[in-house]
Amino acid sequence: MGLMMLKALWTKVWPYLAAIGAAFAAVLAIRQSGKAAGRQETRQEINKAESKARKEAQDVEAKTAAMDDDSIDAAMARWVRGGKR
Repeated sequence: MGLMMLKALWTKVWPYLAAIGAAFAAVLAIRQSGKAAGRQETRQEINKAESKARKEAQDVEAKTAAMDDDSIDAAMARWVRGGKR
């Protein structure tokens, strides 16, 4: 008798439990998807910043390669003093 009642109860309850499980799985999937998108966006921002820094370094290197020692000394003195020379 008790086993029969449990089977009857189970047949009525399991669809709700399955729906709750599916909803929980969907929430987790959406959360993981958002985290992955956030990591990708952060990686893109870091790559852009690195690219910009490399370009600036190349520009400075090209500019200083064309300068003589006195010009470099004067430029560095202005940079250290904040352009006051």
